[in-house]
Amino acid sequence: MFETLNRLSDDAILGVMAKYREDPSPLKIDLGVGVYRDAEGHTPVLECVRTAERRIVAAQVTKAYVAPAGREEFNAAVVDLVLGREHRAVGERRVIAVQTPGGCGALRVGAELLRAAAPDASIHVSDPTWANHLPLLGGAGLRLQRYPYYEAAARRLDFDAMIERLERAPTGDVVLLHGCCHNPTGADLDADQWRTVADLVSRRGLLPYLDLAYQGFGADLDADAQGVRLIASRVPECLIATSFSKNLGLYRERVGALLAVGASEARAAAVRSHVLQIARSIYSMPPDHGAAIAVEIFTDPALRRTWIAELATMRERVQAMRRLLADALRRLGGDGDYDYFERQRGMFSLLGAPPAVVERLREEFHVYMTADGRMNLAGLAPSSVERLAQAILRATR
Repeated sequence: MFETLNRLSDDAILGVMAKYREDPSPLKIDLGVGVYRDAEGHTPVLECVRTAERRIVAAQVTKAYVAPAGREEFNAAVVDLVLGREHRAVGERRVIAVQTPGGCGALRVGAELLRAAAPDASIHVSDPTWANHLPLLGGAGLRLQRYPYYEAAARRLDFDAMIERLERAPTGDVVLLHGCCHNPTGADLDADQWRTVADLVSRRGLLPYLDLAYQGFGADLDADAQGVRLIASRVPECLIATSFSKNLGLYRERVGALLAVGASEARAAAVRSHVLQIARSIYSMPPDHGAAIAVEIFTDPALRRTWIAELATMRERVQAMRRLLADALRRLGGDGDYDYFERQRGMFSLLGAPPAVVERLREEFHVYMTADGRMNLAGLAPSSVERLAQAILRATR
């Protein structure tokens, strides 16, 4: 049977990781894989996570399944974190949440739900978007459309083109929006732009699907959720996929959730029943360990304060790398406008260079990034900023 299968190309990001590992150079710089790293190049286990984990292990008496929806206390805490306790939809009991295996699990379950609810609808994704959005959503059978988002030459959000395209999206279609820290560009909507988008999707009858994978990495937990909260207050229905890989460092624990806002409490309950059936057919039960850690941190005031402080440290380190890189490029005689590094938020920025330049950076200067020029600035350390700036200037001239 398997003789009918041809070998597929390696995943682009995983391929970059493999090449980086094989490079013996002590000067190599990894800007590829999208994980946070500290100044020593480590992806740390947060102290709040260590404390919570010790408590859980000491108190745990079983490894039996929890439930297809996961921990209900986790789901309730996620709703509070994402939408806030005072959100109107929460007060009207129109919000449901189901724990999933990471943000990828949330996105795929949501895609399967959309396919069941509206098989003829298309989902509109930003150009560019996170590479894994395409297989996660398209693999469920959804038709994918692109809307303009980023003008690479100018290194800025192309908001007018985005709005013009979405104005032409058919009623009933779905729009995927990045909640904050847009991957791969780092270019986010501002408050006025979020209001414009909220007006558009409400008026045009489009269903927003919000991907909130980096809450807390842009400004802070509440500020990074403002666009999501606004959208959820302006439309009768929406979906929200969230992940705690980045802001809690729980990458390998696969901790995520899918939230749905329904037009009524009964509609939300119906959505929940379908989500649980979809989850049952894919993975049956979500993993519990990471969710148990997250609940402990979310609900214990001292641990929550520690988490917020540690999250601020991670966020501020990435922002510092952005400033240092922009300063180094200017100081070394770069003739471009490097302010965009400082304007953008989160871990990612696009270099805006063709694949040949990206290849030259790798082969000559041992700088690793994805072929589209996406740079994970959390992979930088103060000691490597100057070297990266020199490499960029030499490779792009």
